[in-house]
Amino acid sequence: MASKSAAAFSPFALHAARSLTAMNMRMCSSKLATQQHQKPKRSPSRPEPSETHDWIGPPDRLSNMRPIVYRVPQDESELEGRLRRLRQDTEDWNHDFWTRQNISFTQGKETFISSQLNTKGLTGRDENGRRRTLNSEEMSVFYKSFLDTNKTRHADYNKEWYRRNFTITLLMARVALKNTWRTFTERCDRKKPVPPNG
Repeated sequence: MASKSAAAFSPFALHAARSLTAMNMRMCSSKLATQQHQKPKRSPSRPEPSETHDWIGPPDRLSNMRPIVYRVPQDESELEGRLRRLRQDTEDWNHDFWTRQNISFTQGKETFISSQLNTKGLTGRDENGRRRTLNSEEMSVFYKSFLDTNKTRHADYNKEWYRRNFTITLLMARVALKNTWRTFTERCDRKKPVPPNG
């Protein structure tokens, strides 16, 4: 039974979790501008692994990714354990990268808007107290600058993402092949005639 702290997580069968592991590249809201560049933390309410289900949590407020805790079956083989640990490590690595990237984006955006408003002699709020914004053409300068500045970081992320997914796919194929072979040999063993007692 899940603890109360894990109430935000929902149990899903393994195949359901696999469909949710695609990366989520949405940017965070502007309230992240006050976050410091520190090691991203996972929710303290993260549940312990289940033997029967993966745990899927709500989207993280910094990375916008759903945290996943993969199940640990009682009869997990060494190969299955390697696959699970790599998948879990990849989930955490993704969370860390997008948390840092989203915070960096939001802080850069706020700094850019403030700078542009100062150049125009405007404050951050209008006479009615509403936040001033820039139009899409003005913001496109920041978006291009951010992409250019982070080009190498994104390229490195993509290389590592493909490397990890290739390894995960190979391990999944090996696990599937091993399980298929085990099922086949078990069926063959059951079909063997029992020698008569002499």
